Amino acid sequence: MVPRRVRKVPKDPLRIVAIGGGTGLSALLHGLKHHTGPGGVDLDITAVVTVTDDGGSSGRLRRDFAVLPPGDIRNCMVAMSEDEALLSKLFQYRFSSGRGLKGHSFGNLFLTALTDLTGDFAKAVQLSSEVLASCGRIYPSTAANVVLEAVLADGRVVSGESRISKSKVPIQRIRTMPLDCEPIGETLAAIESADLITLGPGSLFTSVIPNLLVKGIPEAIEHSQAIKAYFVNLMWQPGETMNFRASDHVAAIHAHAGRPILDYAMVNTRPITAPLKRRYATQNAQPVENDVERLAELGVKAVGQKLACEGEKVRHDSAAIAEIAIRLAGEGRRRKLRLNG
Repeated sequence: MVPRRVRKVPKDPLRIVAIGGGTGLSALLHGLKHHTGPGGVDLDITAVVTVTDDGGSSGRLRRDFAVLPPGDIRNCMVAMSEDEALLSKLFQYRFSSGRGLKGHSFGNLFLTALTDLTGDFAKAVQLSSEVLASCGRIYPSTAANVVLEAVLADGRVVSGESRISKSKVPIQRIRTMPLDCEPIGETLAAIESADLITLGPGSLFTSVIPNLLVKGIPEAIEHSQAIKAYFVNLMWQPGETMNFRASDHVAAIHAHAGRPILDYAMVNTRPITAPLKRRYATQNAQPVENDVERLAELGVKAVGQKLACEGEKVRHDSAAIAEIAIRLAGEGRRRKLRLNG
């Protein structure tokens, strides 16, 4: 008797779309990477990264070559790189001397050169990710060369991310110039098929919200059947979120998205040590208050977890936030199955 051939059913991985920028997004991606591979969770990871940075090496390259700022995207590529040894160190290598080179990172220069060769920044990111054997896809939130503007509480308008983050006056609203920047099609497709969409962690007004100012992205998030979760910042951020409670972060996200888009707010329950509190107090920064009742009034469920890691700075624990993200992605998959019968 001829043995019956068993047809293999292709796996359907949990699909996570992580939206943000800066070190916070990199921390989440780094944590997720360690759950992939043999013996790990079958994950499909997409990072959607803000492209409004105008400071440091990224800012210089924007001005000199009219390219999108590569810094945040470079950090995400390295965070998801399969090889954390030589190649990752190479992409993060920063020149300490040299006329015109000092302050630039090799990865930023690599992305700029590849953009010039291909004529397409998104394509350059894709090819660079292949070089680093990244475990997911990375897309800029828009291909447009946008400038971030902040309308302050006193009515003044501040232009440029680096100037906005140094503002002493509370931010009333953030906008991009041009106002009608378009998203990349692959970003909208990833959001539509996601099981989980995360926002943050990261600077609220300069890393998270700029992605929601791209035409079509808030609508895509709203219509997606995925779970939507925001990793609330651990501390006030001088120049951006002084005196902000958790609910103030969520309210700002919903106001800029033009609609309520969040299901969960992930808040930290690990106490910040007294020495760290004293150090941050010198910058007039305090831990973010978890005002759970107000979050509920906004239609968002607060989930408390020990999210902060111990160190010289208050930072999110990449392993902890990755584990939460995977659990939420599983919940999102189950919800989608119920909704779709």
